[in-house]
Amino acid sequence: MVLLCTLIGFFLTAASAVSGYANPGACSGHCWAHDPSVIQRASDGLYFKFNTGSGIEIATSSSLTGSWTLQGYVLPSGSSIDLSGNTDLWAPDVHLVGSVYYLYYAVSTFGSQNSAIGVATSSTLEPGSWTDLGSTGVASSSSKSYNAIDPNLITVGSNYYLNFGSFWDDIYQVQFASPPTNHGSNSAYNIEYNSTGTRPSEGSYMFYYSGYYYLLWSSGICCGYDTSLPPTGAEYHISMCRSTAATGGFVDKNGVSCTKNGGSVLLASHGTTYGPGGQGVFTDTSRGLVLYYHYADTDVGLADADYLFGWNTLSWSSGWPVV
Repeated sequence: MVLLCTLIGFFLTAASAVSGYANPGACSGHCWAHDPSVIQRASDGLYFKFNTGSGIEIATSSSLTGSWTLQGYVLPSGSSIDLSGNTDLWAPDVHLVGSVYYLYYAVSTFGSQNSAIGVATSSTLEPGSWTDLGSTGVASSSSKSYNAIDPNLITVGSNYYLNFGSFWDDIYQVQFASPPTNHGSNSAYNIEYNSTGTRPSEGSYMFYYSGYYYLLWSSGICCGYDTSLPPTGAEYHISMCRSTAATGGFVDKNGVSCTKNGGSVLLASHGTTYGPGGQGVFTDTSRGLVLYYHYADTDVGLADADYLFGWNTLSWSSGWPVV
């Protein structure tokens, strides 16, 4: 295993000189992460980091760099959704809507299409303050063309949209009612699709900047690097497309449609950073737009339990975000 990590580190360090990606920002304290969601509390600027895991971890810090402290869990007893996996909740996504924080989460088991998206609310973000509202009505089974995991909310004016999906036919979107707890009678539609290979697209995140909506998603194999290393380039990396509308028409840097195998790379393996993904973006009060994600450090370990919290401020080139 040590030899494997050493060899990976050697090749990634060589590739890093060509890629030009910035290394992850500093992190101290509780820096483990998997599909993190980061937000600053509106009342005092305290940073909150939420992670996939039993009941969804809550860690806090006075600085993005740490020291992060594990405070507790959003739903320590699990979700009220009656599905397998309802105590091991996935992919939290947290947003402030008005004066209420909404946290969306997924209930599923690895490789299953029997999945559902739930939501919990809080006015403070603190452990013990969360109310589980259960299912949003977004669910999947073998009869669906999508897998209902990896939720992400975006607000457009007075409208709310939930992006979600993993493998199968990739990323979907559905308009939510107000308040954003249920899709009502609205139907989901495809906004990203890769017909090649096993279609490993998941973990979408959408944000707005200077006239465009940017759709990010994680492409490739996410996990288990310590037992089965993917072919070079097949590991997790962050892809992107953009559109002037939040509801479709996304294209990559070359103008290729996001629903027709389009997608440009925002961040990939480099140096000792391996398999970055599970990403999101938030506006830091001192740094501006920040990309956050999880990754494996080849100097630390490749197991899922070794994944670390990564972040970088975003810069811009010709209308596209750059790390």
